[in-house]
Amino acid sequence: MGKVGMLLSIVTPFYNEEEVIDAFFSRLSALLAEKLPDYDVEFVCVDDGSKDGTLALLTARAAADPRVRVVELARNFGKEAALTAGLTVARGDAVIPIDADLQDPPEIIPEMVRLWTEEGYDVVEGRRADRSSDTFLKRFSAESFYKLHNAISHQPIPENTGDFRLMSRQVVDVVNSLPERQRFMKGIFAWVGFRRASIEFAREPRVAGSTKWNKWRLWNLALEGITSFSTWPLRVWTYIGATIAGLAFLYGLVLIISTLVGGRDVPGYASLMSAILFMGGMQLVGIGILGEYLGRTYLESKQRPVFVIRAVHGQTVPGPALRREESARVEA
Repeated sequence: MGKVGMLLSIVTPFYNEEEVIDAFFSRLSALLAEKLPDYDVEFVCVDDGSKDGTLALLTARAAADPRVRVVELARNFGKEAALTAGLTVARGDAVIPIDADLQDPPEIIPEMVRLWTEEGYDVVEGRRADRSSDTFLKRFSAESFYKLHNAISHQPIPENTGDFRLMSRQVVDVVNSLPERQRFMKGIFAWVGFRRASIEFAREPRVAGSTKWNKWRLWNLALEGITSFSTWPLRVWTYIGATIAGLAFLYGLVLIISTLVGGRDVPGYASLMSAILFMGGMQLVGIGILGEYLGRTYLESKQRPVFVIRAVHGQTVPGPALRREESARVEA
């Protein structure tokens, strides 16, 4: 596969990231100019309803650099929706999502491109082999999530892989064609398949600013991932119910026999209340899990768009699609 005239799309969601913008563009621009000078590059920056100066800095960058396009969302839709918007807008022959905080080192991008162009991989994932820069709680929660998800999911997710990866145009088109509204992108990337490779790297500290992911948002993302790709939480209640019913039947037989043989007294108030509260709690948990899946069905049935674009700022470099259109006009 040739190099000259091919377009790479760097897709990055931004939410209150004004402190990292200069470092992000300086590091990426220098790297791409040195290591991949034969490729056209576009930066697709998705502002996800930032409340600081992120949008102003990005639009200023787009006005000065024709490679930069800024997709301004109408409000904060969340990272998964912002990433979806970036993939929808990106026009590259290959698309590389990467976070603005530079914890995933862009220095492995040239090797990703080599594996794509020379060895024919459709997806090249960045795998976090060293996460010592993350807190213990984040490392523990991430490891626990991957193990649980992969144990019960129909489609396992490669452990310690985030959104940072290279995807060919064909893969991106398939991802964009999926109709679901509630999107767990790591699961979607794994579900589409294709020929894939991985590159290990050490996760770095943030270059500036602070993470926007609190414990509650991480919990909701994990719940989204599990309910998006597994029905095990629903199925397990069949086995729990059958087990409790079987134990209750056996206990009933024990009570009948002990009463007939020894004239045993009926168990008292405390044991009765414990059984009632236990069964009530189990039923409420089961109803809650049913509600999670029913809520997802309800949201999907509305068919609202994943995101709303308020404006797109910046010029566009001539990518493959535009070049084909221009050639067609010239020939006509």
